[in-house]
Amino acid sequence: MKLTRNFLKEGTAGFLTGTVNGIFGGGGGMVAVPLLSGMLGYKDKEAHATAIFVIAPICLASAIIYIINGYAVPDIIIPAAVGTVAGGFLGAYFLSEFPKTAVNYIFIAVMFAAGVRMLV
Repeated sequence: MKLTRNFLKEGTAGFLTGTVNGIFGGGGGMVAVPLLSGMLGYKDKEAHATAIFVIAPICLASAIIYIINGYAVPDIIIPAAVGTVAGGFLGAYFLSEFPKTAVNYIFIAVMFAAGVRMLV
């Protein structure tokens, strides 16, 4: 494994992403994508793909803690996990099909909708 010059920045971005995901039970990707593209200079599609890859173990770690603390509802876990995996495959496929601008606008729309939803 080759360490990059940006190891400290990459580690900081990972730490911030993990912290947000752990506190809110998700949303790490919403932090990871802007950090990867803005702070680290990844191309947009690379930032989205990298965010998904790094979010998987973060979600697993957060899920374990939530289950241990009794926050996870067993009746929801399996259907939600199946839907999430199916959606992940579909989304990964479409990432390569959509132009960069469309991916950015969809990402912005999802972030905006999530913000509005939290206000209501």
